[in-house]
Amino acid sequence: MSRGICPRVNSCGSLWILSVVLLVLNAIEVDAYSCHEVRTAFQLRQIGPLHRVPETPGTDVDLLVCKHQGPSCCTRKMEESYQFAVKRETLQNIRSYSFELKYLISSHADAFQDTFQYLLSFSQGHLSSLLEGTYSSLSRRALPHVNQLFSSLSLHLRGANVSVEASVQNFFDNLFPLVYTRLVNPGLEGGGMDGSETGDCLRMTRQDINPFGLHPATMAQELAGALGAGRQLGLALEEGLEVMNATEHVSLSKECMKGLVKMVYCSHCRGLTLIKPCVGYCLNVLRGCLASMAELDQPWRRYTSLLEQLTHTVAGHHSLELALLGVRGHVNEALLYAQLHGPLITATVDKVCGLSTREPTGMQPTSPDVTTSTVTSSTPSPSAPPSLPPPEQLLGQLAHLKSSFPLKPSKNNKHSSLRKISREFLMYLQRYKSFFAALPEMLCEGENVVDDSTCWSGDDVVESYTGRVVGNGLQAQRQNPEVKVRSPNPTLAEVKERLERFNQETQESFPGLGQREAWEELGSGETEEGSTTDCDDEDGCQASGDGKDKTPHTEASSDGKSTGRQPGGDSPYENQPKPPVVRVRAGSSASLAQPWSLALLLFALGLQWTLF
Repeated sequence: MSRGICPRVNSCGSLWILSVVLLVLNAIEVDAYSCHEVRTAFQLRQIGPLHRVPETPGTDVDLLVCKHQGPSCCTRKMEESYQFAVKRETLQNIRSYSFELKYLISSHADAFQDTFQYLLSFSQGHLSSLLEGTYSSLSRRALPHVNQLFSSLSLHLRGANVSVEASVQNFFDNLFPLVYTRLVNPGLEGGGMDGSETGDCLRMTRQDINPFGLHPATMAQELAGALGAGRQLGLALEEGLEVMNATEHVSLSKECMKGLVKMVYCSHCRGLTLIKPCVGYCLNVLRGCLASMAELDQPWRRYTSLLEQLTHTVAGHHSLELALLGVRGHVNEALLYAQLHGPLITATVDKVCGLSTREPTGMQPTSPDVTTSTVTSSTPSPSAPPSLPPPEQLLGQLAHLKSSFPLKPSKNNKHSSLRKISREFLMYLQRYKSFFAALPEMLCEGENVVDDSTCWSGDDVVESYTGRVVGNGLQAQRQNPEVKVRSPNPTLAEVKERLERFNQETQESFPGLGQREAWEELGSGETEEGSTTDCDDEDGCQASGDGKDKTPHTEASSDGKSTGRQPGGDSPYENQPKPPVVRVRAGSSASLAQPWSLALLLFALGLQWTLF
C-alpha cells in the first residue's frame, strides 16, 4: 500500500520541484537581463558614463525623483545624468523650433538693409550725375558733401543716432559757398574754399539768408518721414533677434528639471525604455517649465502687429524709394532757386558777410525776375551761340531726360524691391504670432508623446491621463499637478518689460500704426509667371500719368519750344543776364503752359524709349 502511494507522492514532488526550479531560473534570467535595454538607451542617448547603469535591478535604491516600489535600474548618479541630459535635450528642442523664426528675422533684416543701401547708392549716383552733367563748375567740390550726406543717411537707417534734418541742412550749408561763388557770382575766387573766412561766413549764415527757399526743409521732411520708418523697422527686427536669443538660453528651474526627468526617463528605471508620455501629462510639464516664456505671448503679438505696420509703411506706397529718388529733384530745384534770386542773395550776403559785389570780368550782373502776363522766355545775350535746330535740340534734351529718370533695371540683374521682400516677410511672419503660447504644444507633438492607450503618466503606465490639463502663463500654473512654479524667471521678465517698452515707444513715435491693414496695399504681387513684381515705374515708383516731374530741367517758351537750362560754368548760356523765368499771373496763361509742357514731356519720353 505504501508502495502504491509512494510513486504518486514522488511524482507530485518531482513536478513541484521542477516548477520551482523553472521559476527560479526565470527570475535569475529576468534579474540578469532586465537592465540591458536601459544600458543600451543610456549609451545611445549619450546620457552619461555607462558604468553608472547597474547590470541588474537594485532593491534598496534611495532615489530622489524616480521613486517607485520594487526593483529599479536607476541610481542617484543616473538621476544626475538624466537631469543634465533632459536639460540639454529640452533646450535643443526649443532652439530647433525657434531657429526658423530667428532665421526669418535675421535674414530679412539683412535683406531690408541691403535694399536700403542699394536705394541710397542709386540715389547718390543719381544726384552725382546731375552735378557732373549739369553743374560741372561746382561738381568736383560738391561731390564730397554728397558722399557725406548719404553716409549720414545710411547710418541713420542702420539705427545710429544721426538726425536726417541736421544732415540735410549741413549738406546745403556746405553747398551754399560753392553755389554762391560758381553759379550766383561766377568768377568770385576763394569764396567756396574750405577754411576761408568767406566760406565760413556763407556756411554759418546760409539758413538766415535762405538762398535755396523751402527746398532744403521739404527735402529734409520727406526724407525724415520715409527713412524714419525704415530705421524703426530695422530696430524692430534687431529687438526681435534679442528676444529670440534670450529665450534660447533660458534657464530651467529645479522643479522643471524634476518634472522633465520624471516624464522622460523615470520609465527607464522600470525597464520601459520605449513607452511615451501622455499628451496631457506632457502639456502640464512643459507649460509649467515654460510659464515665464508664455508671458511673452501678448507683447509678442503686439510686436508682430507693429512689425507688419512698419513694413507696410516702408513698402506699401513706395515712400522710401520715392523719397530717395526725389533728392535729385530737390537739389536741382534748390540750385535753380538760388540762380533765379541771385541779385537778392548777393545783396544780402554783401550786408551779412561784407563781400564785394563787384562784377567779375566778362560777366554781367543777374537781372531781376522777368514778369509777364503770358509764358515768356528771356532773350539770349548776343554773345551766346545760336540755338540748335529743333531736332538736334530735342535729342539733346532727350539725353538729358534719360539721365534724369532712373532706367528700369534689366530682368537678368534685378535687385529685389522693398515690396517683394515685404510681401515674403509678412507671409512667413503670420505663422509665428502665437509662437510663445504654442511652444509647449509644438514640443508635445509628434514622436515625443502618444495620445492612445498605454502611455506614461509619470508614475505608471496608464490607458489615458486623468489629471487636469492647465493653460499657459504663470497664473494658470497654480493648478498644475505636475510642476510647481514658485516665481517668474527674472531674465524673461526683463525681456518682457523691454519688449513692452519698445512697443510703446514705437507706437508713440508712429501714432498712425495700427489704423490700417498691413496687407491692404501690398497685395499678393503675383504675376502671370507666378513671380512677385518689383518696384518699377509701372507700379508707382515713378510719377506717371499726372504730368508732373519733380526734377524739371526744361521750360516751355511761348512758341512751344523748350529752352534748356544749363547752369554749369561751361554752359554756352552762362553769360546770359538770367536763366529763363516763367511767372504766371493769370489763370489763362497757366492753362496754356500746362498742355505744352505735358505734350513735350510725353513726346520726349516716347522718343526716349524708342531711341534708347
